[in-house]
Amino acid sequence: MKYQDDPFKGNFDSLEEFADRISDLLQCPITIEDANHRLIAYSAHDDYTDPARTATIISRRVPEKVINSLWKKGVIPALLNSQEPLRIETISEVGLGNRVAVSIWKNQEVIGFIWALETDRTLTKDDLELLKKAAKAAKNKVLQLYMRKNKREERVQEFFWKLLTGHITSNEEIKENFDFLQIPTAPLFSVFVFRFANDITSDIEKQISYILQTTQQIQVLLYTMDRSDFILLAAPKSTRQPLAECNQFIASFATKMKERFHISDIQSSFGGIYETFEHIEKSYKEALTVLSMKAKFPEQTSSIYGYQQLGMYQFFDLLLEKKQQGELTNSALAKLQAYDKKHRTNLIETFEVFFDHDSNVNETAKALNIHPNTLSYRLKRIGEIGEIDLRDMNQKVKLYIDIKLAKYEASH
Repeated sequence: MKYQDDPFKGNFDSLEEFADRISDLLQCPITIEDANHRLIAYSAHDDYTDPARTATIISRRVPEKVINSLWKKGVIPALLNSQEPLRIETISEVGLGNRVAVSIWKNQEVIGFIWALETDRTLTKDDLELLKKAAKAAKNKVLQLYMRKNKREERVQEFFWKLLTGHITSNEEIKENFDFLQIPTAPLFSVFVFRFANDITSDIEKQISYILQTTQQIQVLLYTMDRSDFILLAAPKSTRQPLAECNQFIASFATKMKERFHISDIQSSFGGIYETFEHIEKSYKEALTVLSMKAKFPEQTSSIYGYQQLGMYQFFDLLLEKKQQGELTNSALAKLQAYDKKHRTNLIETFEVFFDHDSNVNETAKALNIHPNTLSYRLKRIGEIGEIDLRDMNQKVKLYIDIKLAKYEASH
């Protein structure tokens, strides 16, 4: 099929009209997406369209399972590194039929994609050349969308920082701003913080944004940056097990950053999960507390991400401050420390491991590589030397916390 030199020379009132023009020329369904796979235009319906295209049109973005498959097949990495059209074979497990895709470029950056679904015919070499011309012609239209989006995002960023720093605390005023800025709301939310090893560059910001815009595990409401911290206000999809969903999202985010962009040194956390927006500042501070505890007690908190899961570590900052001021003492710990030093024993470590393993004798003995009878003897000596009743939970918890605090102080 031959075309005139520039079939896109005329003006188009919208990207929808532009998509229809490409579709008329190629005789196949067309979709146009932004760089984060959100649908921005599509051609009129034909007699046939595959499930992936249907789902994209309905939800206004490409389904996450389709995006994941395209990454695994190497399709998206190829589109991010070439201006040539790319033929994609059927991926039946995600409902994706044969299609050709081409990237829309601005200088050295991909700002969108055009997808042509091959239905009754396979696109020819001339068709692929036309698709390249369409990508070049689409650039200015897509850029106009980005400019409008960027102006809105500046206002949204300022609003989010007011929430994080407590400059807006009235739930009514917060709701009014959400409505005015057209930010979606949710029945539950939490503040997430992803802390990178170095300050977040513009490239890393785009990579993070890409993952957030394409995820369907969690609803993203707002996000911003603070040097090496990426801060996110997000809502779990359901109210049944929000804590589990938040943990799953963090695990998924870390996996995708590593697999797709080779970034693995990320510390992640989220604050309390709340129902009313005046708690955004509180949730943010709690997320920072989790990161602080993960830095101070990395081994003990390695699998902890949510403030609700911190347990006793929620109070450690306050306890450390009081201990350093000399307001907290534990005579039992002092006696055990003196005994261990004098006799070169490890009673304190024994008690800590015992408590770490929920007072399970067999698991503790296995962890310490000793016989259960030896453990029982040591526990008896701990009670005698420290003059504490190991049947009293209050005394045991107090000793356990003070051991952790002492251990942290000794390592810093």
